[in-house]
Amino acid sequence: MKTIAVFAIKGGVGKTAVAVNLAYAAATQSARRTLLWDLDGQGAATFTLRLAAAAGSSQRKLFAADAALDAMIRPSAYPRLDVLPADKSLRHLERILAADGARRLKKMLKGFDKDYDRVILDCPPGLTALAEEVFRAADMIVVPLLPSPLSARAFDQLAAHLAKHHRKGPPLLPVWTMVDRRRALHRATVDAVPDRVVIPYAVAVEAMAVNQAPVAATAPSGPAARGFSRLWAEVEAALV
Repeated sequence: MKTIAVFAIKGGVGKTAVAVNLAYAAATQSARRTLLWDLDGQGAATFTLRLAAAAGSSQRKLFAADAALDAMIRPSAYPRLDVLPADKSLRHLERILAADGARRLKKMLKGFDKDYDRVILDCPPGLTALAEEVFRAADMIVVPLLPSPLSARAFDQLAAHLAKHHRKGPPLLPVWTMVDRRRALHRATVDAVPDRVVIPYAVAVEAMAVNQAPVAATAPSGPAARGFSRLWAEVEAALV
């Protein structure tokens, strides 16, 4: 089993769209038994796949080691793709992790070895206690970036943090998101790194929240779906 975290220091960079579409690609494109773990208290990934946490579910209790993982997992509408939904208790998770400091997430992920081939983590933004858990547990971190100087700066900050505090940590795979080639800054930024995957600004991506479905399920031949497919191919090749 391999764990891929979708993480960014800044919010608003298309993180959840990347996480949902990577999970869908893992399950369909590579036929991997896939779990999408929604660690973001906003629950956008959970909503996008038409799910909700079961009544009484609490990821806070899960991290406190007194809740069963299997009881919280929900099947999605797509073969081989399950979801561990977000719930409101995630808003209080940082207090537990900051006080404990144990490698809880890494230990918990080991429990999925027999049931899943790939686990995708949709992580909240920011260098938090949960982020530190993710850095210790993930095999790869996919980093969505807007084609802008601020996003580039945030990526450099993340790389520097990992180099200093997690020298044996996971590799980073940056991806351009929300790219609008009509904008000169976007074109110049993207063209300066021609080998990096580009997810274009597209109506199909915006419509994910309306359709509550991955892009490849609603617009499989569009440029955004092709971008996510290429991104997953790079992730899978690196992991294998």
